Amino acid sequence: MSTTPLVSIVIGAYNAERYLAQTLDSLLAQTMRDFELIVVDDGSEDRTFEILKEYENRDPRMRPLRIPHGGIVDAANAGLDAARAELIARADADDIHMPERLQKQVHYLEAHPEVVAVGSRMQMIEPYGSPLRDSDHKLAHEEIEAALLTADGWALPQPAAMLRKSVAMKVGAYRKDYLWSEDLDLFLRMAEIGRLANLPDVLVQYRIHPNSTNWKKRDIQMANKPKLIREAYERRGKIPPAQLQLNGPSDQPAAERYRFWIWCALKDQNIYGARRHAVSALRAAPLSTASWKAAYCALRGY
Repeated sequence: MSTTPLVSIVIGAYNAERYLAQTLDSLLAQTMRDFELIVVDDGSEDRTFEILKEYENRDPRMRPLRIPHGGIVDAANAGLDAARAELIARADADDIHMPERLQKQVHYLEAHPEVVAVGSRMQMIEPYGSPLRDSDHKLAHEEIEAALLTADGWALPQPAAMLRKSVAMKVGAYRKDYLWSEDLDLFLRMAEIGRLANLPDVLVQYRIHPNSTNWKKRDIQMANKPKLIREAYERRGKIPPAQLQLNGPSDQPAAERYRFWIWCALKDQNIYGARRHAVSALRAAPLSTASWKAAYCALRGY
């Protein structure tokens, strides 16, 4: 494309072959079509880059990049650097996006120039696509910033975020200082020079699975957050509370989570998914009566 697109979608991908095609299909089917889709392959060892090249051959809006494996921050910043648009839509490589996502967020940012980043509510889905619940994200800047200052990185969800590139670059883009909480760190810095918002619409289906960052990197996230939050208070000229009340990803026991997924999959008539979760639940808690009951229901299909 010779003209500058209105939006640059930026995705970092590492060994993302399992869900990548579903994500790309949902983004390429957006009602607003004036965008480029930049996927940064962070040195994947699976078919991620092959899939990206296949899509590039079919759609000129695709811009796959490949970098040596450096981690989530390197991939995100490489995407930001490559982006030609002022509006950056962030996305993960395993989620599904509603067709009107870009259109609604662009219209909102055009109507609210004081807003530097806007997210949305999301629907959580389990690994095989069955719905779990809809989020209840706060919508107003004051509520979002207050939640961010408790280390709640979920307050403005990066997988549904659209931000202004010039502002993100002005505050230093993503930083490795707070790895796995780099989005929380960025949005706190952006909130110092502009306003944040979430749309009430469910615009993203957010896939929860055992290989997700919040599942695998929770301990690192929680260890980094006290210093991150204290620095955010100091930049605002405020004294942080003596006892920080920090929020973070749930540490729900694995068997309990798999059992919940079984019931959600069965409700959705997703028998295959329910049975796969039953196996995982039994592996996680082989002596649990609740796991055996859920597995029995999954085997029967209801």
